[in-house]
Amino acid sequence: MDSVELFFTAVGACVILHCGLKVLTVLKVLFPKVWYPVPSGYFTSMGEWAVVTGASDGIGRAYAIELSKHGMNVAIISRSQEKLNKTAVEIGETTGKRVKVIVADFTKDDVYENIAQNLQDLNIGILVNNVGMLPSPTPCRLLDTDSLEQRINMVINCNVKAMMKMCTIVLPIMERRKGIILNVSSGLAQIPCPTFSLYTASKVCVNRFSQALQAEYKQKGITIQAVAPFGVSTLLSGYQSPNMFTFTTDQFVRTSLTYVRSGDKTNGSIRHTILGWILDTIPFQLFYSSKLQDRFTEFVKLRVQHMNL
Repeated sequence: MDSVELFFTAVGACVILHCGLKVLTVLKVLFPKVWYPVPSGYFTSMGEWAVVTGASDGIGRAYAIELSKHGMNVAIISRSQEKLNKTAVEIGETTGKRVKVIVADFTKDDVYENIAQNLQDLNIGILVNNVGMLPSPTPCRLLDTDSLEQRINMVINCNVKAMMKMCTIVLPIMERRKGIILNVSSGLAQIPCPTFSLYTASKVCVNRFSQALQAEYKQKGITIQAVAPFGVSTLLSGYQSPNMFTFTTDQFVRTSLTYVRSGDKTNGSIRHTILGWILDTIPFQLFYSSKLQDRFTEFVKLRVQHMNL
């Protein structure tokens, strides 16, 4: 076999291997229960308690309820005492599990000592870092953001610092045994997203921090995963009506937990994973179009106005 024939044979083998790996990736996403089975009692084997931030509404509330259905007591943390109490009552009545309510505004810097004191005696097996915020109720260019300096601090505190500080509180507990940390990110973090620059930048940080932290603590039996959904019907998405690619919070949380053993980052569902693959094929330059940004901004503003009527 001459060198030219050997070269093309090697290239063909690499192409076949690449395609085979792509097919394997698709199969793993399609059949998570086969490739990444979650045994009965898996979550409670991590510990007695799950801690969920931003648990008064939306995805956080759904995680708290779902994990209690899996047999875990839950510590729920958010800034709304009234909403937390309602969630605690619902969990108690439907599952009989214990609920610890901790009120904290994660846009502030002085909340972590109180949180740590409330958690110090709990056998924590799962942490869900869900709390997050948009800098503006509607998309806009950075300099058009109202009270920009204040909003920058609030987004960093709520979307980034809260995740990092909660990990530093809970990781020492998990190091003594094992555990799961789920950091809720966003599918938008995988593409340049003008008019959401602050928000998506904070979620890119969630992804990279989670992946690096998993490499540091995997050998200690701790699973750390970034969960990056696209459409979920929450306040942040304007309570968009559920459709092919938009889940209710309950639907998304149930399906995302089936991917908990799938690696350091997941979109949480086959549909959102496919949407991510589609977005990866679109040239980034398309997202840089000023006309597209303006039309998208107007579309969201009209939708928000319609919701408020």
